[in-house]
Amino acid sequence: MSQLFSEETHRNMLARIPHCTGRDISEWLRTVEEGPSLFRFDEKVSWLRGEHDLAYGHAKAIVHEYDLRRAARKR
Repeated sequence: MSQLFSEETHRNMLARIPHCTGRDISEWLRTVEEGPSLFRFDEKVSWLRGEHDLAYGHAKAIVHEYDLRRAARKR
């Protein structure tokens, strides 16, 4: 897996995703949640890229945010 974004870069990327994709972050997080049961980070990123034609950075930011929120729910 490649190096993760800094927190600032991650937040900036998330802020740009709705403008670039036409869909809100909440929609993308729901897409990941309802998508195939993939376990590995890179599998989820590849699925988003292939299925939804997302740029690598956008897909990576969405999956990272999904994982962060999922971990927070488990606490």
